[in-house]
Amino acid sequence: MPETTLNEFKYKRAMSAKDQWKKLWQDCYNYALPQHQNTGFSGKNWGRKGSELYDATASDAIEQLAASLLGHLTPPWSQWFGLKPGPDVDESDRQPLASVLEKAAKTVQSHFDRSNFSVELHQCFLDLTVGGTASLLFEESDPGALSAFNFTSVPLMSVAMGESTNGRLENTYRKLEMTAVQIRDRYPYAELPEQMLRENNNEIYYVRECVISEDEGYVYSACVADNAVELANVRLEHNPFINFRWMKSPGEIYGRSPVMKVLPDIKTANKVVELILKNASIAISGIWQADDDGVLNPANIELIPGAIIPKAVGSRGLTPLDMPGRFDVSQLVLEDLRARIRHALLVDRLPQIEARSMTATEVLERSSEMSLLLGASYGRLQSELLTPLIVRAYEILRRRGEVPDINIDGRMVEIDYRSPLARTQGQKHVQNTLSWINSVIAMGPEAAQTINLPQAASFLAEALGVPSDLVNSVPALPVNNLEKRSEDARV
Repeated sequence: MPETTLNEFKYKRAMSAKDQWKKLWQDCYNYALPQHQNTGFSGKNWGRKGSELYDATASDAIEQLAASLLGHLTPPWSQWFGLKPGPDVDESDRQPLASVLEKAAKTVQSHFDRSNFSVELHQCFLDLTVGGTASLLFEESDPGALSAFNFTSVPLMSVAMGESTNGRLENTYRKLEMTAVQIRDRYPYAELPEQMLRENNNEIYYVRECVISEDEGYVYSACVADNAVELANVRLEHNPFINFRWMKSPGEIYGRSPVMKVLPDIKTANKVVELILKNASIAISGIWQADDDGVLNPANIELIPGAIIPKAVGSRGLTPLDMPGRFDVSQLVLEDLRARIRHALLVDRLPQIEARSMTATEVLERSSEMSLLLGASYGRLQSELLTPLIVRAYEILRRRGEVPDINIDGRMVEIDYRSPLARTQGQKHVQNTLSWINSVIAMGPEAAQTINLPQAASFLAEALGVPSDLVNSVPALPVNNLEKRSEDARV
């Protein structure tokens, strides 16, 4: 099968798999992110900025969850990752290599800080928490720019994805609407037909970009109008599209979001608030009845303060209609629904401290519980987002000569995650280690000799995220010292 035909087949298959999720995504965005543009939805018109939305609990929770993910995973203007020597590095070479890698990590971090990374990633987290899948386009800036990195948050509805052999979303298909001028700017080496090069050409062209994973890298191709005009066809070492998911069920390609889990409660809460407002409107203005006595004309009545309503002598005139019951039970139902929505969207995992007697240990335990609940999602985000992000950033600066020519392979060089969520997960190991050291020291000098203090200090530094260049290499203990300590222990 020719390569063009094969790409067309993969594109149609990816679009077919995406169509099965559109209705669910539409409901999620309508109730959790109604102001979302570029949704590409058809059918029911929600373009009036959420005019049919009455309860904002989900919208507020989604905004807090997205901001929390940004602050816990990649806090702006903070060193949320580092590079350290891998397990295959000799002890004698660890300290010099650690200093070089720490400087390289700071160089990469500075490019992240100077780019639009935080702005675009926050938009991706909104897509992630609502639709369950997000896509971040990571491109290299032109030489001379403030940062070498340029990021674009790709809307979920404008991109189709397919899994590669390793189970990640690496096959990406994107559809763009571009003018001829924009096409020339993005693809300066493409051979465009004369009709596209004419002056004052404001026609909109549909451009399709494809990134397909192969055994040796990736193939990036771009064309106009179903392969009528080929714009680019190159091989890349790293995928510019970083696609990641919140949660994934077996056999599915796209991820599932926390909004999908609690969508029935969100719809019910929205309907309950709508009924409450209607009931409040009836309670304020009331429902009235009047006798048609030839004097009173109900069509001309305005229920406003100070109004005089004429009636015939001896008639009842305008009389309020008694309601059969009250709608007070709705408040109980609504509070329960809102509590479940906040719980599912992780808003109440660390509630505000109200009791003055709450200890620091209790606060720490609540924070630890939240890290355990986010463990599965954090592990997926670390594998699908953070690792490809750091590796691609390092390779761009490595090609420019700003960082050393060293591969991040996990053996000689590995990534050290220092985000607040990663540190929270390591706090338990720190507490256990310190508790063990204190217990052993309390047992007496002989038991204290079993503690390897240099190794313990090195472990605590790694668990607490201390830069690796601040920790000296742990010298190997001579054989005679080992024999002497074993004899002392026997005595």
